[in-house]
Amino acid sequence: MRSVRQLLQAKAPEIHSIGPDAPVIDAIRKMAERGIGALLVMEGGQLVGIVSERDYARKIVLQGRSSRDTPVRDVMSDNVITVDPFDTVDRCMRTVTERRVRHLPVMHEGQVVGVVSIGDLVKAVIEDQQVELDQLQRYIAS
Repeated sequence: MRSVRQLLQAKAPEIHSIGPDAPVIDAIRKMAERGIGALLVMEGGQLVGIVSERDYARKIVLQGRSSRDTPVRDVMSDNVITVDPFDTVDRCMRTVTERRVRHLPVMHEGQVVGVVSIGDLVKAVIEDQQVELDQLQRYIAS
């Protein structure tokens, strides 16, 4: 089973973030421009939260709040669930399923080193299953 470190090596190393005092509209705009569903909320180089499209829908749209006047800190999730580069894809899949989250910041020695999404994890599982299937088919054919 692959590790989170291996997943990060295979994808773009970008970490998309926003400050907690930025207006929510800036966060939504940044997510739309980059085609992503969440941003890390960073303050002074430290992870303080995560804001997602789900946060926007539930805490801005449904509550009738203004995305221009509301700071990210008012809608972000501040109890961020993180993983380690040496965690396995399987462990991460269990975490996103049990905790009902879609993005996992990857922390190493107190620093954010990447983010894995549920899409990254599903892609890795499918690729691993395909390799196993190919090996089984070669074994049967021989």
